[in-house]
Amino acid sequence: MVRASLSRALLSDYFILGLAGVYLLGMAPAVPGLLSPLNLANLAEIALPLMVLAMGQTLVLMTGGIDLSTTSNVALCSVIGGMIMSGADEVLAGSALAMPVGVLAMLATGALVGLINGLSVARGGIPAFMVTLIGMLLLSGLAVRLTRSLPISDLPDAFVAISGTAGVALAVVLPVLVVGHLVLSRTVAGAWLQSVGQNAAAARVVGIPVERTVMLAYVACGVCSALAAILLTARLESASPVLGQRMLLDIVAASIIGGTSLFGGRGTIRGAAFGAILVCVVTNSLDLVGLTFAVVMLSKGAVILAAAALDAFRSRLLAKAEGSA
Repeated sequence: MVRASLSRALLSDYFILGLAGVYLLGMAPAVPGLLSPLNLANLAEIALPLMVLAMGQTLVLMTGGIDLSTTSNVALCSVIGGMIMSGADEVLAGSALAMPVGVLAMLATGALVGLINGLSVARGGIPAFMVTLIGMLLLSGLAVRLTRSLPISDLPDAFVAISGTAGVALAVVLPVLVVGHLVLSRTVAGAWLQSVGQNAAAARVVGIPVERTVMLAYVACGVCSALAAILLTARLESASPVLGQRMLLDIVAASIIGGTSLFGGRGTIRGAAFGAILVCVVTNSLDLVGLTFAVVMLSKGAVILAAAALDAFRSRLLAKAEGSA
C-alpha cells in the first residue's frame, strides 16, 4: 500500500512542485535572502521565460525528437525585434507601429525557424539532433552577424513594460501555458502527439498525420522561443545576439524533470512548468551562495543526470503500472 502510494506520488507532476517547495524551505536558513520578497519576485521573472521554453521543448521531446536550436532562436528573435523597435531599419523609427511590428516579427521569426526544423526532420528524414545542432550554429552566427556582436538598446518603453513586473509577465505566460495544457491533454492534436512519440509507424497505420504532427510540434517550439525572447529582451531592456545562450541545459532539464520522457510519447505542460520552477530555485540558491560559474554548471549537470535517471525509473514504473492494469 505504501509502495503503491509512493509510486503514484513519484509519477505525479505535483511531486516536482513539492520537491521545489521542500528544497526552497530547506535551503532558506543557509542562504540569506532566499525567501525575501525581492528575491522571490526575481525568481518569478526568471522562471516565466523558462516555463515557456520548457513547454516548447516538451512538445518536441514528445515526438521523440529534440530542439537544440532553441536558445539560438531566442537570440535571433531578440535581434530581429530589437532592430525593428529601435529604428535600426530606418523605417519605423519613432513610429507607434514599431512595437507591434517588432513583436510580430519576433513571433514570425520563431515560427519560421520551427517550421524549417520541422520540415527537415519530418519530410527530410534528418535526425532532429543534427538538424537543430546545425540550426543552433547557423542562427547564432546570423544573430552575431546582424548586430556585429553589439546589443541593441533604446527599445520602446511600452515594450520594456511587458516584463517590468512579474505580474505583467505572468499575464502573458499563464494563458499560453493554459492553452498548451488544454491542447495537449484534451484535444485530438494532443493525442496525436502522444501516439507519434510512442510509435510513429503504428500511428501512421491508423491514419494519424505523423509528418504534420511533428512539424507542428517544432513550429510551436519556435513560437515559444519567440515568446521567451520577448520576455527576456524586455526584462534586459536590450536585444542581444547571445540572449539565452546558457539556458539550453535548464530548458532540457526542466522538461525531463517535469516528467517528459526522453524516449517520446509522454509529457505534460504542467510538469514542464513545475520542472522550470525547480531548476530556477536550485540555480538561484547556488548563485546566492556565491559559487563560481564552473561549480554552478557542475551542479546543473548533476541535476540533469539525476533527471535522466529519474526519467528512466519513471518509465519502468509506468510500464509496470500499465502491465498490471
